[in-house]
Amino acid sequence: MQAELHIKLIERSRKGDSKAQFELYSLFSRAMFNTCCRIMGAREDAEDMLQEAFVDIFRKLGTFRSESTFGTWAKRIVINRCINEIKRKKTVFEFFDDMQVFENQKDEDDSRYERKLTVSNVKNAMQFLPSGSRMIFSLYLIEGYDHVEISEILNISVSNSKSQYMRAKNKIKEILKNV
Repeated sequence: MQAELHIKLIERSRKGDSKAQFELYSLFSRAMFNTCCRIMGAREDAEDMLQEAFVDIFRKLGTFRSESTFGTWAKRIVINRCINEIKRKKTVFEFFDDMQVFENQKDEDDSRYERKLTVSNVKNAMQFLPSGSRMIFSLYLIEGYDHVEISEILNISVSNSKSQYMRAKNKIKEILKNV
């Protein structure tokens, strides 16, 4: 039923129906905005990327083939738009350098950490990660990309992606223990 509604909206949008385009935007913009926020870090940048991504989505609507859901297809465009903007700005990704900070930690605080392990707390803790680590953490854990895909998207090695993800995960764990 829901997929049928989306297909009708997509067809009308392809024909230039602005009401159908607005309905698609209304249905998917919140989820896409959350993705933009996780990748871009700043709300203002995320808002800009959301608008630009939807321009891309409507421009490329003719290429949507229903091989995946519209949401999955649109999210890929949103993620690519965000990553391209970060690359365009030539943002230098900051990564964790010192693993010793995490290696000597004891697991005695794990129960305190687990009580604070909520989606909201993790999202808040992500803001304290260096930009590159935050992006890798978001792409892997939240967006569902594997390390090979992340390495290709960010032009880094697979091992760098894996190690930065682990460092980010440990840093979030540390942040949540201290909240």
